[in-house]
Amino acid sequence: MSAFPRIPVAFDRPRSGEVDVLVVAGEHSGDQHAAKVVADLLKARPGLRVAAFGGPDLKVAGAQVLFDMTGFSAVGIVEVLAAYPFYRRLFSRMVAWTLKWKPKVVMLVDYPGLNLRLADELRKAGLSRAGFGTTAVIQYVSPQLWAWKPKRRFTMARDLDSVGTIFPFEPACYADTKLEARFVGHPFAEPDHQHGLKYDSAGPVLLLPGSRPKPVRKIFPALVEAFAEFRKHHPGRRALVLHTGGEVHAELYRLLAEYGDAAKGIDLRPVSEGPATGCAALVSSGTMSLTVALAGIPGAVVYRANPLTWVVGRRLIAGRVDNLGIANILLKRQAWPEYLQSACEPAALAVRLRECVEVPGPRAQALADSGELMKMLSAQSGSTPAEWAASFLPA
Repeated sequence: MSAFPRIPVAFDRPRSGEVDVLVVAGEHSGDQHAAKVVADLLKARPGLRVAAFGGPDLKVAGAQVLFDMTGFSAVGIVEVLAAYPFYRRLFSRMVAWTLKWKPKVVMLVDYPGLNLRLADELRKAGLSRAGFGTTAVIQYVSPQLWAWKPKRRFTMARDLDSVGTIFPFEPACYADTKLEARFVGHPFAEPDHQHGLKYDSAGPVLLLPGSRPKPVRKIFPALVEAFAEFRKHHPGRRALVLHTGGEVHAELYRLLAEYGDAAKGIDLRPVSEGPATGCAALVSSGTMSLTVALAGIPGAVVYRANPLTWVVGRRLIAGRVDNLGIANILLKRQAWPEYLQSACEPAALAVRLRECVEVPGPRAQALADSGELMKMLSAQSGSTPAEWAASFLPA
């Protein structure tokens, strides 16, 4: 667990004494997505007063950041329990600030564990419209109801005025509630979004096992062994492992050291160093798998977990989704083949890598699928996240 910062007894007052929009974004990805919305809002309404519990990207976008929510985290049961007093104090003071300054709109961004609790608290306090107050409370980025905890839609309908979804099929998840759900486009499909990945037939093989230490420990060995097998047929090829630093970098470095000569040709590089290219990718299910798909890079989705976790997880999502990769869920087929649990084994993965670099079919199909995904994920005219958020502000 990273060190937790001191929480002020009271957060700063709004710069102008009032606040139009309060943004709550608890993770780096939410901070980035929220920053784009705020920048667009301020471009359309330069005098808008925006405060945020967020991070550095929101500050750059023009929001008054009251507390940096992105500089700490707790992962694991023991760590979360130890951090509980910190989160309880932080939550209490966030609620107190919001009740005192009464923003016209509260935009909650992703992070449902905290944000949906905050929406409930604002309703019970009588601040939000749902609690017969005047503040609109909206959620940008829907929880993945189509995979986990679908009954949350009923408490969301009780506590929220609207949800802006980033996948086109998500509004249907709320069809049996009174909650307005509007598809506002995926951040990755916006014209100025930098994906960070690009296809290059002469580039390295991308090995992308995820951003958390435990899954990396389960998945990365199979990727290393698959690349070693692939390299027997393509000895000049190299592999690139992109990582987010910290514990993940340490875990990747340790595993590569254990493999020694068997890991030849594999390079580590932080994501923060900028865009990367690749000829093929083995990528864990998650956000990065969508990035790979939108870049038109052929490859496969991989996943391994503790056997008990796998069995329980599969039962929880049974009948809701047929695939794990989000691109495959959207396309309703395994455009990027999935090698999950016992099927995630080096020989099969090496065969897939050879297909991707030796014949043109996989790249041509990945390129076509990328175009189809971009069309599906692009916002409809007049329904961008900023336009959706602005619709809850006074004219």
